[in-house]
Amino acid sequence: MRTERLVPLALPRGQKLHCELCLGPATLRCGGCGVTYYCDVEHQNADWVSVHEKICQLLIPLRTALPFYNSEKERKHGQEQKICREKFLAEVTRTAAQNFLFEGKHEDAIPAALHSLKFSISVYGSNSVELVPAYLILAEASLGLGHLAQGEEYLSQAHWIVLKSSYCSSAVQSNLHRNLGLLHAAKGNFEDALYHLANDVYFASCAYGTNDVAVSGGHFHMANIFVHQNVLDVANSLYSEVVEIWLRHLGHLIDIHFQAFMNPAELDVLSDEEEPLKETLDEKQRAEATQMLNAILDFRERSPRPQPAKLAKVLHALAMLHYLTQDMSKAHELVTKVQQITQQLPKYTPDESFYHLIKLMKSKPIYAK
Repeated sequence: MRTERLVPLALPRGQKLHCELCLGPATLRCGGCGVTYYCDVEHQNADWVSVHEKICQLLIPLRTALPFYNSEKERKHGQEQKICREKFLAEVTRTAAQNFLFEGKHEDAIPAALHSLKFSISVYGSNSVELVPAYLILAEASLGLGHLAQGEEYLSQAHWIVLKSSYCSSAVQSNLHRNLGLLHAAKGNFEDALYHLANDVYFASCAYGTNDVAVSGGHFHMANIFVHQNVLDVANSLYSEVVEIWLRHLGHLIDIHFQAFMNPAELDVLSDEEEPLKETLDEKQRAEATQMLNAILDFRERSPRPQPAKLAKVLHALAMLHYLTQDMSKAHELVTKVQQITQQLPKYTPDESFYHLIKLMKSKPIYAK
């Protein structure tokens, strides 16, 4: 692991500096920027891997003494520049933390999210709704690591800010209620968990529409709770709703690829803004689709009451997902399974996106990845 050189601190008596991550007494300084301090090498390494490598030099103008300004106009301009830098760094560090969550790297997400929170507090104040996304990332990472008490503390901060705010977007409230639902589920408070997850579905529907993939997460986590309670009929119904949402979304993307494949000449006359293949899965959607659809496939395959038509649908959705992520071998395997099932179900016919998928796969080598 490459890290910047650490410099031991020799501070004048009475002067105290604090660790970037834990706020404990600092004994080391980053040799790259010279303005970031740590209590030990472990915290320095954690910060470097998470985000410090990306922002090391960007911290220097923020953490060094401001120059002497000759006029109020210069002073105001300097303050505006500082705020712009902090807003930029709040966004960069939040994005880095979010990307680690998508990859399931909860521990690596925490330092970047802490940076985002600190920059956001500096710009917006300690009670602004702008802080909620950073608190939610910290909560999700803590829950992912099994640190329920810490996750609950972050969620309490986020929830309190939302309650005091005159306006908070439906998207943020959806994310808040999902994390509250997952917290209560982890603590075994299933009634409270279902309440918050139902709110997640409501706010996600308000923000994105009832058929958007953002709504599927609430349904999925509710279904998991009903499986835990052995209420399998309700779980089965909710899982089916999740699959239908992803079938529509993935099928739409497959249709876009199919139209581009069938009409390649049209691409030459389209402007950059209208390029159809620009619409695809983002990292968050890939991670969520993989988690949800594989879990539902496992549920379907282990069910004591086989439902081949529903099994075919989740296999169809996964085949499209693997095609879109360029895993052709897996996509071929799943398409073959769908075909085997449909041969035994004369009344079941996959939608058109399935046949578009088959034609697209025939145009690409099976080993493409």
